[in-house]
Amino acid sequence: MSVQGTCDSRFSQVAEEFEGNLARRGEVGASVCVIVDGEVVVDLWGGEAAPGVPWQSGTIGHVWSCTKGATALCAHILASRGELDLDAPVTRYWPEYGAAGKGGTLVRHLLAHQAGLPVLREKLPPGAFYDWKQMADRLAGEEPFWEPGSRHGYHALTFGYLVGEVVRRVSGRSLGTFFREEVAEPLGLEFWLGLPEEYEHRVAPTIPADPPATPPSFYVKAFTDPASMPALLLANEGGYMTPGESDSRAAHAAEFGAIGAITNARGLAGMYRPLSLGGGGLVTGEHLVHMSLTASAGTDAVLAVPSRFSLGFVKAADNRHLPPADQEGALLSASAFGHVGMGGSVGFCDPAARLAFGYSMNKQGIGLGINARGQALVDATYRALGYRQVYGGIWYAAGEIS
Repeated sequence: MSVQGTCDSRFSQVAEEFEGNLARRGEVGASVCVIVDGEVVVDLWGGEAAPGVPWQSGTIGHVWSCTKGATALCAHILASRGELDLDAPVTRYWPEYGAAGKGGTLVRHLLAHQAGLPVLREKLPPGAFYDWKQMADRLAGEEPFWEPGSRHGYHALTFGYLVGEVVRRVSGRSLGTFFREEVAEPLGLEFWLGLPEEYEHRVAPTIPADPPATPPSFYVKAFTDPASMPALLLANEGGYMTPGESDSRAAHAAEFGAIGAITNARGLAGMYRPLSLGGGGLVTGEHLVHMSLTASAGTDAVLAVPSRFSLGFVKAADNRHLPPADQEGALLSASAFGHVGMGGSVGFCDPAARLAFGYSMNKQGIGLGINARGQALVDATYRALGYRQVYGGIWYAAGEIS
């Protein structure tokens, strides 16, 4: 399967690994983009978008939870402007949210997956995720599964409504509109939270992961304990996870701020480009530091493996000490932050390295972090920048540790 695009000779290893993904690691169609010092040094695509249809420069796709990085960025833009206080109670902006014992929830708890609302208890009707008001109202009235701020657990499907409703209340614009007007259009990105129908023909459908021989602990818990949060996450989602539904026109058109974004590697890297350069007009340099600091870490109450988050973004996590099915994490540098999408897509920035990175694909992997295909591209990028790994895991700049 042919690979097209451009690659600076210094980053030839990235191209080699991209080709290796297609030849040896089960990649079907994908794109990768690397931006260093504000300049695109890798912009590659290849494979098939659909059977018999080549992945092209303008092919876009569903990047799943990479969406959370876009949603978090919207909140941070408002915070950097002084319009949103991340340490304030959510009720300052969303008074109804104080119901059912949630009055002490802070905005930062929503961003750090500490709000205690990773799932809903009452059964959602079909199509609920396409009804923003219904989801916001239900979350406002829901009792938390733990005291907000006392622990963290991945809010896989609710994050977008929780953070996005605060963005809507503060800005007076829907999440998708705010992102388009404040991020995508100014940066010239093909990146949508709510895809216009005119671009629908360019979307590469998602190919589900092959069933694993041994599933991650999250899935084991979901399938053996029907009352558990993992089980509710998979079973109470209004039909969104029904095969083919996430590829429907309704799904693509929805402003689904947790897992609904449509873009490609160029869009993911482009969103993080300003942040890799100190804020780039989206946020101040001081606020960028706030965005990168770890806010929650430890065993995830939902994923059942260690996870680390800043305020809305995934941080580096090395889970290679766990059983094979749970080993996927995020082998980045300590200064990096971004987000992984279900199946393996990833976008992040590393301000210390002045690096922005994006990878998107249509064939999903089964794990919960950056899978072997994406990690190979990340590793090659850091090697090209002269970085080294701590015991084969987290990356650090040569000379950073003496």
